[in-house]
Amino acid sequence: MSDETPPAGGRPPVLDGLRLALTTLTVLPIRTGRVDRRSAAVAMTVAPLVGALLGAALAALFVLLGQGPVAATVTVAAGALLTRGLHLDGLADTVDALGSYRVGAAALEIMKKSDIGPFGVAAIALALLIQAAALTEVGPWAIIAACAAGRLGVTLCCRRGVPAARPEGLGALVASTVPTPVVVAAAAVVAAGAVWAVPGRPWQGPAAVVAALLVVALLLRHAVRRFGGITGDVLGAAVELTTTVTLIGLALG
Repeated sequence: MSDETPPAGGRPPVLDGLRLALTTLTVLPIRTGRVDRRSAAVAMTVAPLVGALLGAALAALFVLLGQGPVAATVTVAAGALLTRGLHLDGLADTVDALGSYRVGAAALEIMKKSDIGPFGVAAIALALLIQAAALTEVGPWAIIAACAAGRLGVTLCCRRGVPAARPEGLGALVASTVPTPVVVAAAAVVAAGAVWAVPGRPWQGPAAVVAALLVVALLLRHAVRRFGGITGDVLGAAVELTTTVTLIGLALG
């Protein structure tokens, strides 16, 4: 279905898009509505909002557990559980494919394999370690900001003009669905919300978000060059990379 085709019965795609975002980005057992390009555009646009809601739940857990090293570790583990570990799996598959130095179909074939190579294992371990270490240095609001920024990485990867690497799958459904002005507006909202992430340093939160987006933009450019576009795994990698870089930026200083 093209972006211009109205949904059956004239039903707006907003509700279906919200359902798609929640079922794609979390483990919430929500009944899926219509899944098409229009609902996918809504889902990828509101992805940062879903991230903020997830971050709020994790921040509450972090505070409840006392905000120490154990709390940080449990919070990171809870984040993986609440997303089925799909983003971490995407990170591992993407890093394995990039580490193979193959391009096109050969690289995509590596991403489809069920096993994880040494690059992928290292990527998961480092991401989890860095996130847990960073949480020991930040407060609850930083967790919300980082989770929202992580899903903003998905919105960025789905901007207009970025192709899908395959003709099927999640990447094909969501690729090039979000207009660039919407991406910019979403980034501005997330960056503004990050002002309160570091008490006494209102500039640090927005700077961390911008820095993370720049890093993910490099990943996106590399993925398009090596794979021909985005896949669901690339989106997962974008979530983890944006979240991790944002937390690093918030924890420094």
